Amino acid sequence: MTYNTRHPLIHDCDCDESGVAPHERSIMTTLVLIGFLGGLITGISPCILPVLPVIFMAGGAASARPSPSFAVAPGTGISLGGTSGAQEDHRATRPVPRAPSKWRPYQVVAGLVLSFTAFTLLGSTLLTALHLPQDFIRWAGVVLLVLIGVGMIVPRFMHVLEKPFAVFSKAGRRTGTNGFGLGIVLGAAYVPCAGPVLAAVSVAGSTGRIGADTVALALSFAAGTAIPLLAFALAGRRLTERVSAFSRHQRRVRIAAGATVLALAAGIVTDLPAVLQRALPDYTSTLQRSADPGLSRGGGQRSACVDGATTLADCGALPSLKPTAWLNTDGGAAPQGSGATLVDFWAYSCINCQRSIPGIERLYEAYHPYGLQVIGVHSPEYAFEKETANVQSGGDKLGITYPIAVDSDLETWTDFDNHYWPAQYLADAHGQLRYTHFGEGGEATLESLIRRLLADQGNALPDPLFTDDGVEGVAFHRTPETYLGHERAASFAGTEAYSAGTRDYAAPASLGADRFALQGRWTIGAQSISPADDEAELRLMWRGRRVDLVVSGEGDLTWEMDGQSHTQHVSGTPNSMTLVSGDTDSSGLLTVTASKGLALYSFTFG
Repeated sequence: MTYNTRHPLIHDCDCDESGVAPHERSIMTTLVLIGFLGGLITGISPCILPVLPVIFMAGGAASARPSPSFAVAPGTGISLGGTSGAQEDHRATRPVPRAPSKWRPYQVVAGLVLSFTAFTLLGSTLLTALHLPQDFIRWAGVVLLVLIGVGMIVPRFMHVLEKPFAVFSKAGRRTGTNGFGLGIVLGAAYVPCAGPVLAAVSVAGSTGRIGADTVALALSFAAGTAIPLLAFALAGRRLTERVSAFSRHQRRVRIAAGATVLALAAGIVTDLPAVLQRALPDYTSTLQRSADPGLSRGGGQRSACVDGATTLADCGALPSLKPTAWLNTDGGAAPQGSGATLVDFWAYSCINCQRSIPGIERLYEAYHPYGLQVIGVHSPEYAFEKETANVQSGGDKLGITYPIAVDSDLETWTDFDNHYWPAQYLADAHGQLRYTHFGEGGEATLESLIRRLLADQGNALPDPLFTDDGVEGVAFHRTPETYLGHERAASFAGTEAYSAGTRDYAAPASLGADRFALQGRWTIGAQSISPADDEAELRLMWRGRRVDLVVSGEGDLTWEMDGQSHTQHVSGTPNSMTLVSGDTDSSGLLTVTASKGLALYSFTFG
């Protein structure tokens, strides 16, 4: 089975001459844009630290015009420092290498992007075919970084290290350029930068379900991440050319860069980039959610559980777990909770998971004595996460004491039709799924629903742990994406039925944070809503700095906030309009009036 680029709601194909439905083409375009933007963000995130010094020095500075007193190591293009008399005699017996190619920064980045994309898509499959450990690429990347770091300090060693890659260029020995080979080596160290935007790609690669959509997402991500990396490489070259101190002290600079690479290689072993990322806000979860509709298979009774809901729903039976191993148990399978069972999908190198797990652990410690069972399903995002020993070590570092189901074959992930790290599925005492939540945050809501299920079993519970749904270190002071179609709407505050059809609505006197209500007559659809009279209003209580609305059709859209009113004409296919934009955090009531003929899909917030 492959991921289908066709949206599950489409049944009849209104295709063009190429046989592609316009909606499919729109989804593919959206995936490409999401991947590209995700790559740009990743290219400036802490996870690029291990490769940054090498790109800066070997990719950029090494291609600068060299000082006359400096030699160039054959095959490397890296300035090596002043030569001794013995070295000069040695040079006289062979052709003097030419100055490094001006194309070297592009070669290094191209090699890195190519190997990164290949490892992301095919790494797990190749390792299995070659009967190699699934963490081979990770540790090979660390070893190669160490070798490169030593080579930057000891020029003769770098010459030996890059000799095998001379085949990439017939003129490699003559020009001293082999940036592409160096980039290939760096790609292995860069693979963990894929992040949540490429979650679907990582899973597709691990299960062999690679389709056009996953390839498009991977390639667009690679193109996006190449831009900041190339900027770093070119900056290194420009700095070396412009700052005379670099020319006078190239040897010292190179040694310092080599020492930095060695330190960062050690940092990978100790998860230093992950520590830095956990301290930063999460900017990619919204991108991951945006990618999901294009990759989701969707459907089924579980769709009754809407992400972000605040009440329990009836979503069918909780799928069974099919782990390859159990951890933190007596060896057998973890039993279901007598009052409630929480299944948490995670991966030990997933930064979002690392932020959310402390809250899950607190819930387990507080409510396990009252009948709550928590099971952490470890579904690997990368090949090296398939090793059970690595999962055990990762869980220990995060302080996980609840049972862990090792899902290295991704069978449980597939049966749940899951698409996120982290993701929580809450079931009652009878094994019925009652609630889902994707991403970070939501502890207060999750706890309140757990307490409700445990109270139904006659438990007298302690005081709650959480008072709001925020997570420390996460940019949560903004309203989550708000869908308006009845299939995914979770924030409607009215008392009327919010289902397909046309009916009158009356907005409540006040709205809670992150909630919306309707006033007047509206037609509710699966993915959008449309006004059925000229008095129809939508009221939204929001938080953040920016409000965008996805809208389509033909007509006028008017919005009012803090006594200021704006009107804009809308024409065409679904597009995003910015209604509010500011430089500081804000909140308030936004009132939107749309003329007949317009369809409103969702609000997003920045």
